[in-house]
Amino acid sequence: MVRHEWTNPEARMVVRLLHRAGVRSAHLHLASLGAVGLCVTLWVRAKTIDQEQRGNAERRALFVGLWPPTLWLIGESLRRPEC
Repeated sequence: MVRHEWTNPEARMVVRLLHRAGVRSAHLHLASLGAVGLCVTLWVRAKTIDQEQRGNAERRALFVGLWPPTLWLIGESLRRPEC
């Protein structure tokens, strides 16, 4: 396993705060998978509404689609022993 050298003290502080608050890596990994499901649901729903509102619905689905990698990587940072 490659150790990540923390260069940003603020990031380390955020990870410690999340850990103290009881947030664990499994919570964020599950939230990441849930966000994938929500994105797919919003995308499918966007195809069923009228053309005028379809653009906003598709943008909403794409916005939610950005959450999974972010949540997954925060979960990975909580899994490391440095925190």
